[in-house]
Amino acid sequence: MKELVDFFNNIGKLKGMPRRGWVINDLKNKESIAEHTFRAALMAWILGRKKNLNIERIIKMALIHDLCEIYAGDTTPYDSVLPKNKKKRQRLMKTWPRFSEKERKAISREKYIKEKKGLEKLIAKLSPDIKKEIKNLWLDYEKGLSPEGRFFRQTDRVETFLQSMEYWKKYKKPPQKPWWLWAREFFDDPLVLEFIEAMDKKFHKKKKPRV
Repeated sequence: MKELVDFFNNIGKLKGMPRRGWVINDLKNKESIAEHTFRAALMAWILGRKKNLNIERIIKMALIHDLCEIYAGDTTPYDSVLPKNKKKRQRLMKTWPRFSEKERKAISREKYIKEKKGLEKLIAKLSPDIKKEIKNLWLDYEKGLSPEGRFFRQTDRVETFLQSMEYWKKYKKPPQKPWWLWAREFFDDPLVLEFIEAMDKKFHKKKKPRV
């Protein structure tokens, strides 16, 4: 039980860790990593039922996908090019960062290694069966090894997209153009695209989807 108490105590830290994307956009009342996980898990469950996915697996995946950030921290695509100057940072937030294929792979690889180490440190003292299950679920999410992994990877991102729209509606930031540029490149699941269309109509009153 001592190991479990330590594990859950560590996980509780996510309640007080604001998501990096909202920090660099200087938003008020920043959503925590734990808050993101809560809604992402609900979305994965309810949307996943429409696709006849393994719901137990997808909810477990949702619950553990960001645990590594306790030690690895949260990151964004902007981090490697983020200026210290506030005005320059605000200008950068209006664009979507572009990298060469080589740069993109290097950034992705560095992030993966850092987060994998963070997860392994977190689960090191758990029983072998739980440790194995958590690691396998995380690898599935990271690499899209199953239909559940591929679908939740998009569900996870669309929850963040929804949060960006909620902030935009309230604070008029973050700028929405970069989010739509990213969305056109990232999302391809028909159900997720349908959900994005509904979000667009709710927040932007558009008759036609942008994606």
